[in-house]
Amino acid sequence: MRKKNWCGLLFGLVFLSPSLWAAIGVAEAVNLSGMQRMLSQRIAKNYLMIGTEVRTEQASRQLDESLARFESNLLTLDDYAASPAIEQQLQRVSLHWQEYRSLVLQRPERESAVRVLSLSDQLLAECETLVAQIERSGAGRTAQLVNRSGRQRMLSQRIAKLYLALSWKLPQQELQTQFGQAVDEFSQALEELRIAPENTTEINAALVKASAQWEFSQQGFHLSEDARYVPTLISITSETLLKQMEDLTRAYAELPL
Repeated sequence: MRKKNWCGLLFGLVFLSPSLWAAIGVAEAVNLSGMQRMLSQRIAKNYLMIGTEVRTEQASRQLDESLARFESNLLTLDDYAASPAIEQQLQRVSLHWQEYRSLVLQRPERESAVRVLSLSDQLLAECETLVAQIERSGAGRTAQLVNRSGRQRMLSQRIAKLYLALSWKLPQQELQTQFGQAVDEFSQALEELRIAPENTTEINAALVKASAQWEFSQQGFHLSEDARYVPTLISITSETLLKQMEDLTRAYAELPL
């Protein structure tokens, strides 16, 4: 069994997180719940990186941090829960999280990887519902932009997860279709953000950089069509995209409601 010492990380994240010491608003709640869907994919990506021996030391560290962050965000969102419906959805997220967390704490094996993919998708679906409920409670344009840019964080990790699964040749149907859909969704949402009238000069500049990074990342995707996989490259470019979209999401969250 693969033991993880992430309890200390959880304590550190909880202790340092300012959101636990003050009430958060709708935009920040959308941001955190959106981060949960990203983490659902990031954790699976890290699991696959370890299993395929791609940057294993970094992947192990990221897995620890992602597990702790998911727990920390759950605590914050539980304090936020603005309605019985949101409380019930948080319970559903927590229920799926328990099973998923138990599995990814085991030593990564090819035989278990398909189950990890399935559970990551189930948790993602529950987190998507949670984000939608919180966004509706705010019903503002800022919350919509935070949701949209926050979903790009998730897609950066989902694309990397599916790419790694394809390179490992896991026996799961629809992997290639899911990968193509995720790539298309990222491109479409990036264009929608680019033309948003609420964008500031700083946001527009950040979107230009993200678009350039996205174009570079897609070069590696084309190689996979010829069965030439470059998982190390994709893992690196997905991290850059994640950071860029994280900064954009934070910038949108700071816009006036």
